[in-house]
Amino acid sequence: MYQKLLTLDKSSIILFVITILLVLIVDKNSYSSENIKNETYYYDTLAENWIDIFPDGNRNAAGPKFFKYLIDQDLSFDDFVEFNKRYCPVSGSLIAPGSEPAFISMNEVDSNNKVCGDMYRCCWPCVCDSMKYAKAMEISYKFQGIEEKFTVMTIDNPCGKVEFPLEVNRDYFCIGEKMNLDQVFAVDQKMIIGLLHKPTSCNSSDLLAINSHPVVGEQCKIRNATKEEELISGMGDIFIKLSK
Repeated sequence: MYQKLLTLDKSSIILFVITILLVLIVDKNSYSSENIKNETYYYDTLAENWIDIFPDGNRNAAGPKFFKYLIDQDLSFDDFVEFNKRYCPVSGSLIAPGSEPAFISMNEVDSNNKVCGDMYRCCWPCVCDSMKYAKAMEISYKFQGIEEKFTVMTIDNPCGKVEFPLEVNRDYFCIGEKMNLDQVFAVDQKMIIGLLHKPTSCNSSDLLAINSHPVVGEQCKIRNATKEEELISGMGDIFIKLSK
């Protein structure tokens, strides 16, 4: 092949290179389209089952309801992970196909360790709120008979709060001061709000990338230093009142 290329004139070589590049671009676009098609399936399935998940239509801060609904289905682990990319753990909003995750860090439950990973979210304020008020925990669960380990985002049991946010359907979360385990999933008194994707122990490079990021770093520093009553974007103080 190389001998044949040497005998071609300059214009023929250029045409050959362009052809190869076009083939690569088409293959890449085909893969991206197929990827979005798959994401659309997971999004549409959740949208179609919206009324079963939220009978009163109130999804405020109800990521835990999505998680509970999905873990109760007879899903493969791969499908479970993909479905968990299509809702925001903080707000309960659906997330459109093709959305890119934010790379974040959060404290691990019962330790000073930092866990880094991808969070799928509806808007940037939800990233800030999750990093400040949620904690990571590794758990295990059987999917179609196969035990898998994965990392979840958690908050403490909110049901004993005096100022439980009125915007949230309390019956989704609580029976008295106990968590309603028919509606939410809990481990060791920690309510699970969603998945942290591709988790890893944070290293210095990870933390530097997060802290220097214009949104996850800079904007979140401002938001997380703002008084709750002054928050006017994202879920405002709703999720914060639920989780702090």
